Amino acid sequence: MKYFSTFSGIGGFEIAIHSVFPNAECVGYSEIDKYAIQIYQKHFPTHKNFGDITQINIKNLPDFNLLVGGSPCQDMSIAKKNRKGLSGSRSGLFYRFVEILREKKPKYFLFENVASMSKEDKKIISKKLGTEPVCVNASLVSAQNRKRLFWCNWNVEQPKDRGILLKDVLEECVNEKYLVKNPETKIWERSQINETNSVRIGQIGKGGQSDRIYSTRGKSISLSANGGGRGAKTGLYAVAQRGRYISHGIVAKTKQRIEISGNKKAHTITSVSKDSMIIKNTQIRKLTPLECERLQTFKDGWTEGISDTQRYKCLGNAVCVEVIKHILENEKTKN
Repeated sequence: MKYFSTFSGIGGFEIAIHSVFPNAECVGYSEIDKYAIQIYQKHFPTHKNFGDITQINIKNLPDFNLLVGGSPCQDMSIAKKNRKGLSGSRSGLFYRFVEILREKKPKYFLFENVASMSKEDKKIISKKLGTEPVCVNASLVSAQNRKRLFWCNWNVEQPKDRGILLKDVLEECVNEKYLVKNPETKIWERSQINETNSVRIGQIGKGGQSDRIYSTRGKSISLSANGGGRGAKTGLYAVAQRGRYISHGIVAKTKQRIEISGNKKAHTITSVSKDSMIIKNTQIRKLTPLECERLQTFKDGWTEGISDTQRYKCLGNAVCVEVIKHILENEKTKN
């Protein structure tokens, strides 16, 4: 199996390909983000980067059997106000993927993008690629709630649910820089947690997008590359500490929520009513880069060597490795 990788990021497609096809050969890849390239080259030093996809001379590319990639989603994501879709300068790079596909005519292709795109963009992509997409939620194979569309020219079945929750991938102890400092926190009472979804259980202040708090007994929200604020890239979570207190907040119980106030680096919810979820010794914090690697099912430390900010961005742009492996395994067994 020879393949060419587009919009390669930190090598998520590559990990999956070499796992399913151990003898696969990368004839080249295309990536322009310098931090993503730094991580990619650390793990795949012999792969050739053809650089900016808009500048590639497609006719001069080596031949290959498989074309993979996922063009930037920012112009198509529902998170983008006044999104331009495929008319945008970033998401419109999809058309270069199509040009490579038509010129090189590989036997197989796999294209990935966000499930929240408009119906019109979905229709255009399907027409250009000649096939309808399958929607796979990474929550089936990881602890992250992340729906993505995949276009490929073989049949794909849904993966079996592995039952992985966010609490299963958390670090036991984290640096205090990941903790939320001095939060005006509200935690709502809940008698049940739906472990198949991201479960919001509270908020800081008015509860804007970056200040929403989720349970670790469900799935994480989808990682973001460009979100700002306290928890926009990873979400904020009420993380129970194992038998130790970080600080003692002042707890004021009301009928519908637990309010915490104080002036220390983190706060502790000491108890709630017997009919609600019990939360003890709890920190409100964002996820660490290592935890985000686990959510995207990369090996621990895959993105080490760059700043946390760039690690979050690279991981937010990445594919879930186990999803790609599952899709490729469908090709291997059915063709």
